[in-house]
Amino acid sequence: MERKVIFTEKAPKAIGPYSQGIKAGNMIFTSGQLALDPETGELVNDDIKKETRLALENLKAVLEDGGATLNDVVKVTVFIKDMDQFGLINEVYGEYFNENKPARSCVQVTRLPKDGNVEIEAIAIV
Repeated sequence: MERKVIFTEKAPKAIGPYSQGIKAGNMIFTSGQLALDPETGELVNDDIKKETRLALENLKAVLEDGGATLNDVVKVTVFIKDMDQFGLINEVYGEYFNENKPARSCVQVTRLPKDGNVEIEAIAIV
């Protein structure tokens, strides 16, 4: 099975020893995407809806570099710092996954890298 590292300037560079994503055969596995500005690497965390939107835009960019779209996503995992923000995160999430609703898990965590409030990863089939 062919394995290809995904890298795009349209998403933030990895902040550790990992890839933005991996394409293995017809599957894409993305690393978790935070609300990092791809140009500056700075975290945007002053508004949970804005933060969720940027994390999803970063996810979308990684998928596109691997030859996929959000419609190809079959599984999403959302990590959030505060379950009380679940509804606001869902509002934005629903804008991106309105027709193709992949399977999803949402987990509250104590802390995320760079003290983000939301991190989103996905698996897609192309």
